[in-house]
Amino acid sequence: MSRLAAADVACWVVKSTRRPAELLPGWPAGAARELARCLRRSYRLELMEPGQPCLLWVSGRHEPGVHAIGTLAGEVRHDADGPVVDVDLTLLPHPVPRADLLADPDARDAEVLRMPAGSNPSWLSAVQFAAVLDRVPDGG
Repeated sequence: MSRLAAADVACWVVKSTRRPAELLPGWPAGAARELARCLRRSYRLELMEPGQPCLLWVSGRHEPGVHAIGTLAGEVRHDADGPVVDVDLTLLPHPVPRADLLADPDARDAEVLRMPAGSNPSWLSAVQFAAVLDRVPDGG
């Protein structure tokens, strides 16, 4: 794919190998929490703006998929370990399984599914994001 443009992005995908309970012990389903997520240096960081939709993707063998949904809570900042962004996420009662998205013709070509070890952040198009929201109780 050619260089990503702001108009391509309906939702940012921030990834973690750790489940939400490991990131924020005691985080109850349905509750919003703010957390900082490390990012990889890339031109994509220039496209990220507070208020844009985002979701937390958990990779690995145990319940891979979308675990929380929300928005970017601040500007990308740079600390000693590299770029970081704050996200305001609501934990889903049940994750949207990776397998369900792979089976969906509108979602299966999402970057996070095609290249699971790819960039952080990843992104979803409007059609791909709609496929996720269709699987979230009350649309997120």
